[in-house]
Amino acid sequence: MSDAHLGAAPSERERDVAAFLEYARRTAGSVVINGDLFDFWFEWRTVMPRGHVRVLGALAALADAGTPLVMIAGNHDAWGGDVLATEIGAQVVHGDWNGTLGGWRAHISHGDGLRTREDRRYRAFKRVMRHPLAIRAFGALHPDFATRIASGTSSHSRSRGASDGGAGLRAVAHDYLAAHRETELVVFGHSHVATLERAPGGGVYANPGAWVNRPAYLVIAPERIEMRAWTGSSEGDLLDAVDRRTEEALADA
Repeated sequence: MSDAHLGAAPSERERDVAAFLEYARRTAGSVVINGDLFDFWFEWRTVMPRGHVRVLGALAALADAGTPLVMIAGNHDAWGGDVLATEIGAQVVHGDWNGTLGGWRAHISHGDGLRTREDRRYRAFKRVMRHPLAIRAFGALHPDFATRIASGTSSHSRSRGASDGGAGLRAVAHDYLAAHRETELVVFGHSHVATLERAPGGGVYANPGAWVNRPAYLVIAPERIEMRAWTGSSEGDLLDAVDRRTEEALADA
């Protein structure tokens, strides 16, 4: 799942996420949250943003149950770290994650700053805002004042959305799969555009879309990837699916 933007999303979204995480604790082999779970997150030495109590508790319960939990830093919650790792028990990833997910050789990234031309200015801004000196300076501000600043910036970023309808990240995913033939699955978030499709070269591009708009998630199993809508039931409604290709097996038969 990705892009819940808790803190800016309607209040019922936090309850939805907490309920989904409880469901995942009972059923999932692992959980990946691909960025922007929070609309703003910063860890001062002794202070955290107010709210998110239900979700933080559900995340901790998930990790305590032994379910591997990976949290990819998004552009809204990139300053997460020690609390999420030490107190919650998540593996916090700043950048890309590569490995085997549900039997698929996968490449996962939140997706911010990946478009070559459109994101050029953002990449420069990103380097400044994630520099240790910038983080230290922000941490010196009073949390209430700092949160107001960050919330205003987050609102502007979130309202812009994907002006290209997700086409830019889709092209990036297809190019990545073409250049890395060993990769079977690329997963992005960020664009808020739900996508599950097979790329021309045979790999799969998946984007669960934005939980803030429509609670949906990916179920990745060895033979099939599904996109499901979370309805609060034990199993969400099936929205789309892609099966693992069998051509290679047929050729070897």
